[in-house]
Amino acid sequence: MGIRLYKSYTPGTRHRALSAFTEVTKAKPEKSLLQKNHRSKGRNNRGIITIRHRGGGHKRRYRIIDFNRAKYGISGRVAAIEYDPNRNARIALIYYNDGEKRYILHPKGLTIGTTIVSGSGSSGTVGNTLPLEEIPLGTSIHNIELIPKKGGQLVRAAGTSAKLLAKEGNYVTLRLPSKEIRLLRKECLATIGEISNNDAFLIQSGKAGRTRWLGRRPTVRGSVMNPCDHPHGGGEGRAPIGRTRPLTPWGKPALGIKTRKRKKLSDAYILRRRA
Repeated sequence: MGIRLYKSYTPGTRHRALSAFTEVTKAKPEKSLLQKNHRSKGRNNRGIITIRHRGGGHKRRYRIIDFNRAKYGISGRVAAIEYDPNRNARIALIYYNDGEKRYILHPKGLTIGTTIVSGSGSSGTVGNTLPLEEIPLGTSIHNIELIPKKGGQLVRAAGTSAKLLAKEGNYVTLRLPSKEIRLLRKECLATIGEISNNDAFLIQSGKAGRTRWLGRRPTVRGSVMNPCDHPHGGGEGRAPIGRTRPLTPWGKPALGIKTRKRKKLSDAYILRRRA
């Protein structure tokens, strides 16, 4: 994957840096793997805005991704690599030997024509899915299950991967992309390799309009609002916030305050907190 830079012909191209889409091999998605995707755009069931700065944007159709990888022992061939508007990672179209087609997250280095397989006893090559207890130590993995048979929930963003550190008893130790170290059941499935499109973090829209196409509405600093709209508002000119700490629009502490619940069942499995 590469980043395409633009010459500054206009103010919108001056700082624009977009994906070059060099790895994408198919333009139109597989029809059988599409479904309607109603987006609430920040509104609740009464149409009231409950999440700010969302709305508009281009219509998207959802690609049905196989996070479970439950076709054990049935090999599949990578037929195409496609763009997915609902995530920053690329997706790969798989043709299985039994005639079924499925989308999976595209790992870095998985090329068209490569054969992949899932299940216990699979080889440790990129794209294969197998239980954590069968994966060698030090291997980079993604699409990791938190609960056996539930499907991958961890490490699904572009360019991310987790590292397998240790195995002991019924649990394995993982280092996640957030640098958190935690335990997972050895029966949980994971896919070998790092997710592709690792330059996604370099993308810059270049103009406000492209951000609107993605469904994000403008944001305004609290310090330029009135006191009735934000705790930081009011004052003459560029006034300080006038509080002992930064606050959210609803008066709760902001910027660096931990929001995780203090008593959570999963705390017992976390060996080192994320940064």
